[in-house]
Amino acid sequence: MARTRYAPDRGLTRRMGLTMFLIGLLYVVFVGVLIAAFGNAWPFIVLLAGGFLFAQFWFSDRIAAYSMGAREVTPEQAPELHGAVDRLCALADMPKPKVAIADTDVPNAFATGRSQKKAMVCATTGLLRRLERDELEGVLAHELSHVAHRDVAVMTVAAFLGVLAGLITRIALWTGLSRGGRNNNALLLLIPLVSAVVYVISFLLTRVLSRYRELSADRTGALLTGRPSALASALTKVSGQMGRIPTRDLRQAEPFNAFYFAPALSGDGLSRLFSSHPTLEQRLDRLGRLSRELGQP
Repeated sequence: MARTRYAPDRGLTRRMGLTMFLIGLLYVVFVGVLIAAFGNAWPFIVLLAGGFLFAQFWFSDRIAAYSMGAREVTPEQAPELHGAVDRLCALADMPKPKVAIADTDVPNAFATGRSQKKAMVCATTGLLRRLERDELEGVLAHELSHVAHRDVAVMTVAAFLGVLAGLITRIALWTGLSRGGRNNNALLLLIPLVSAVVYVISFLLTRVLSRYRELSADRTGALLTGRPSALASALTKVSGQMGRIPTRDLRQAEPFNAFYFAPALSGDGLSRLFSSHPTLEQRLDRLGRLSRELGQP
């Protein structure tokens, strides 16, 4: 992590490293299986995999911001939002990211960017309408923690590798089958199975990492502002307001849950195992304990 006043989280650093190592290992095995099945086409497979990974790393932040409707705003257009980000960046001793607003009533916020210099922090119009100043700063401190710890970039790349496995499988199988012939039928049958395994394991690893990073951002963001109660209030308010948003709008936002401050839709029971966020109860409990540690009521 680049030096900031955000409290370092070695647990998060270890988990990010382990997740990337395991997913990278899966990916190497997967590409190896493809090369074994389509030996003559191995340069094409390696080039395709490398090209997609390069494009994802360099352009993922722009793609994510565009997909979520983020529009960069100036201090004149959004003085309150810029003022809050300015105060937090000065407090954290970190470069100021781009500041954006997404025009949606879903109350949420997110951060993107592969580095602090390329980062963007975005709040929705629904969030800005509903939160008080200290609550907004709590949410923004949470999002800036993701930037400071660089877990946004790790999550983006990790999630993409699973999707890329399926994409390369379809291209490789289509290419091999259309040329008709000399490939081992057993390997051709094995490739979709390996691809599915890579996707499922990648999905589970990123979900486990995502839940931990949200708890980490809650803690380090609250430590930075010194007001865990403000973040807890924002969490409670945002989660309560989600039930008043039309289901159609929530479903449109749901694919980006892993990036959001709070999930647009959350499930119960078994579905929580696959959730990108801890439960509201877990987050509030951690923030309550942090308040007591800081000697706050």
